[in-house]
Amino acid sequence: MLEKIKGEQTDQLFRAILELNDLDECYAFFDDLCTIGEVQSLAQRLDVAVMLKKKHTYDKIQSETGASTATISRIRRCVDYGTGGYNLIVDRLNEKQESSTEENTR
Repeated sequence: MLEKIKGEQTDQLFRAILELNDLDECYAFFDDLCTIGEVQSLAQRLDVAVMLKKKHTYDKIQSETGASTATISRIRRCVDYGTGGYNLIVDRLNEKQESSTEENTR
């Protein structure tokens, strides 16, 4: 399944993303790389995945993110049956948030 996006250009893009050191660098790179709409669309999709993993309803996800039910359904399929990318990142984000919360309560 990953073969559909693999290629030298994609490898170069992903290597470039891995070179980013902080949020400011991410903002600068993605501002140059993508339109505002593209970045917002990517951010919305990740937000939908986060909410799906938290078992929110489609109605709540749609009202909070503005995503269409078609987009939510597509992301749901990826979360449930995809290559694991959303799950990997959402789980890591949750782990970092939990560890940060624990450090702040000490």
